[in-house]
Amino acid sequence: MKDGFVKVAAASPVIRVADCDYNADRVIETIEKAEALGVKVLVFPELTLTGVTCGDLIRHRVILNGALRALERVIRASEGTDMLIFVGLPYAFGARLLSVAAVVCGGELLGLVPRENAGGSAFAEYEGDGDLVSVGPYESCICANTLFTHASLGELSVAVELGADLDEPLSPACAYALEGATLVVQMASFPQTVFSDEERTAEIRALSKRLCCSLLLAAPGRGESTTDNSYSGLCLAAENGELLAVSEGAGSMAVSEIDVQYLSNLRRANGGFDLPGEELFIETWGGELTDTVLTRPFRKHPHLPEGEKALAKYCERMLDIQVSGLIKRMEYAHLDHCVVGISGGVDSTLAVLVSSMAVKRMGLPSTNVIACTMPCFGTSSRTKSNAVVVAEQIGAEVRVIDISQSVYQHFDDIGHARDDYSVAFENAQARERTQVLMDIANKCNGLDVGTEDLSEYIDGWCTYNGDHTSMYDVNLGLTKTQVRAAVAHIAAGSADEILKAALYDVLDCPVTPELLPIHDDLIEQKSEDSVGSYSLQDFFTHKLLICGFDPVKTIRLAKAAYGDEFSDAELVKWLRSYCRRLFTQQFKRSCLMDGPAVEAFSVSPRTGLHMPSDAEASLFLKMLDEYENRP
Repeated sequence: MKDGFVKVAAASPVIRVADCDYNADRVIETIEKAEALGVKVLVFPELTLTGVTCGDLIRHRVILNGALRALERVIRASEGTDMLIFVGLPYAFGARLLSVAAVVCGGELLGLVPRENAGGSAFAEYEGDGDLVSVGPYESCICANTLFTHASLGELSVAVELGADLDEPLSPACAYALEGATLVVQMASFPQTVFSDEERTAEIRALSKRLCCSLLLAAPGRGESTTDNSYSGLCLAAENGELLAVSEGAGSMAVSEIDVQYLSNLRRANGGFDLPGEELFIETWGGELTDTVLTRPFRKHPHLPEGEKALAKYCERMLDIQVSGLIKRMEYAHLDHCVVGISGGVDSTLAVLVSSMAVKRMGLPSTNVIACTMPCFGTSSRTKSNAVVVAEQIGAEVRVIDISQSVYQHFDDIGHARDDYSVAFENAQARERTQVLMDIANKCNGLDVGTEDLSEYIDGWCTYNGDHTSMYDVNLGLTKTQVRAAVAHIAAGSADEILKAALYDVLDCPVTPELLPIHDDLIEQKSEDSVGSYSLQDFFTHKLLICGFDPVKTIRLAKAAYGDEFSDAELVKWLRSYCRRLFTQQFKRSCLMDGPAVEAFSVSPRTGLHMPSDAEASLFLKMLDEYENRP
């Protein structure tokens, strides 16, 4: 199974109440359809072969025997497949009536899993201990507390829960997930209400997030009796809080791929899983797995939510985190000024806007934000103008400090030729700017507010003890794509047309350090020419660092997200650059200043990414070499 992806499906065919033969036909048709799609785990609703609305008919011998014969047909139809199938039916166990999930694979009956929460229903709870049962020529056992693990993909472990109604506890699912199930299939029996889809979707997302697992739910469909209720056939697939697929209606079927590697990585990071159950049984199924064709979408910007409304709320919360953190630091240190170096770039623009919001919330005048633009050899009039316009429009005190002569003097002091454009030429400017900002902050009882973002810290695109250093960095926890989203959100909501125009022009400018001399006032030094697209970098960060994927899987997902935007060679080139810089630039992250995280991930040396400054990237680069040289 390539990259740990497994195709799964929840299906709710249109059945006829109490017509087991007809229902078996519909189940078999669905199995054939799922097999053609490459599905490896398929779940149906509770009591699929009879319907959940049989009432007292469910106890009748004719119905019970009909359900068993229908199950035999389903087992025979599964021959030659490696799909794990969960089909619901009633089962007479002596004087007890059980609601069970028949677990079928490759022409075999792996077991009958009984419903655990049977209180208030027509069914009894199973109190035996793995009793042997026969369904025609097929022998198996009643297997409560059982996980089904795949022979070739050990990280795929499946548990089943029956009767997952909205008013019933979900403790079985919790227990199974804690005991190691990366996929919990829920064979439901709830009817449709005006809120059932929203309630169940919210519940499934929250539960899968809490348990770091995938959830696959199938509810009864349109063929059920409408005597007292209506049934919609709601089918859902979710993974760690993300809704992967949803289908509702006649013959509904939700199909997607779960990533068991991702779930295992999350669990290793969080702990508290694979706890041994007192009476937990393991049943192995399946054989050699083939590659999974991906159909689920992968977003270019995984650090941002989808939809304008969700994005607006997200940006407001990001800004509040930044502003609140800055206020706390200023109040604790008894400071009343913010000092920000503004370059006209998107990072410093956001930092000065956040500083303005902070002093306003503190009841201080807007001029308590001191915005310093420090032009030097590579500063263009466009970036300088934007920086000044933004600062002026928010009411900040603007200081223009040309550092050219100071830097030239420094070159003379250290014996560096003025026309030697090596790294010392660039870094001296960044360090001079930091010295100016910190000294002004000391002079005015202020705080030097840092502007570097998380993306630049990850690739080390900052001058050590230059823009790398500040007294508090409000952007430390934001990726470049998040910074851009925040600035765009402020621009869209601004009633100041001059400010709005300047902010949009900032967003339109290429990212540049402006440290090398320019010609004809044009921006020539572009960061993305050296480190690659920041959108792509942030995608790499999410997949490689947050999700814990290897480089080859990361490239596969980048191709799925970006399509033809980047060639295979470009993806390899920039991921190789990313991996090298991730390791070689860790020394800059090992001594970062304080700054608020906005996601669960940061590069803070205290609470974020922990790694030594001299670790080797060899294994990562070797995988990329092998990928690039593949036949």
